[in-house]
Amino acid sequence: MPKNDNMLAILWMLNLGVKITAKQISERLEINIRSVYRYIDALCVSGVPIISEAGHNGGYSLLHNFIRAPLVFDIEEQKSLLHAAVFAKEAGYPFSETLNSATSKLKVFSNQEQEKILNRHLVGFEVVSRICDPSVKSILMELEGAVANEYSVDIEYCTGHEVHSKHRIVDPYGIVYWYNKWYTIAFCHLRNEIRSFRVDRIINIMSTQITFKRPEVFSAREFFTKNLLSKGESKVALCTIIIEGKSEALNDLCLHWFLGHHLTERTENKAVFVMDESSLHTYVPHILISYGKAIKVLEPISFKATMAAVLSDLLTHYLH
Repeated sequence: MPKNDNMLAILWMLNLGVKITAKQISERLEINIRSVYRYIDALCVSGVPIISEAGHNGGYSLLHNFIRAPLVFDIEEQKSLLHAAVFAKEAGYPFSETLNSATSKLKVFSNQEQEKILNRHLVGFEVVSRICDPSVKSILMELEGAVANEYSVDIEYCTGHEVHSKHRIVDPYGIVYWYNKWYTIAFCHLRNEIRSFRVDRIINIMSTQITFKRPEVFSAREFFTKNLLSKGESKVALCTIIIEGKSEALNDLCLHWFLGHHLTERTENKAVFVMDESSLHTYVPHILISYGKAIKVLEPISFKATMAAVLSDLLTHYLH
């Protein structure tokens, strides 16, 4: 651990209000006891009022109420931060090493009783997500830097329907994590519009000397979700679909990212959705197939025919 980190760790140990010896500090931080003395002296020189008591029950302590900063987290706040770190790491957070360093400091700055409590809350708290492609990490780090410092990047990108990749200069406005995938929302110089790009489809990325100014009121999250639901927001040819089924299946259906946006009514065994006709016949059949006999479409009759056509096409695909 660097010198400054060790000094800060000693300061927070003293701030716990319990007298501590140089030997205990050296064991806790795994450093030489002579280094502890040097760090204590340096803290005193910088104005930190450290009290030193000799003798059998002696040790170091801090002048009462010296630190009253809001950075002193209580046990619930520490637990929340450590749990959030678990989620971030499983989502493929690119700065995992820095995150590990930060969470380890939280434990270092806790007393033994607090550390025991934190470990109890962490031992049974786990997140399972898809394995993230290691190459995505370096791309995310470059994109995060571009978003923060507002410089354009040159990406080699391959869309889902193109065989060959294309080079594009983009201005990254933000990064979004959605359904186990990372996306960057950026202004594309090639298309001359703001678009979303899946990070795992970026084959290569290079920083440029070009700078940009992100719109002040722009939200990457709002752009991304609006883009996903843009078809459903059309006011032309809206139609109603009524679905009945088992309560558990309907609960899951109503929480679906797309259908939940169009839910208008829900009873114990029935759900009503309103959306544009194009989305209804294009996307919804493929969403409902996985629910099997747990649900049944009551209206409209035209949608039943669409479902039958999709299933017939699927049956033909597997029989031939």
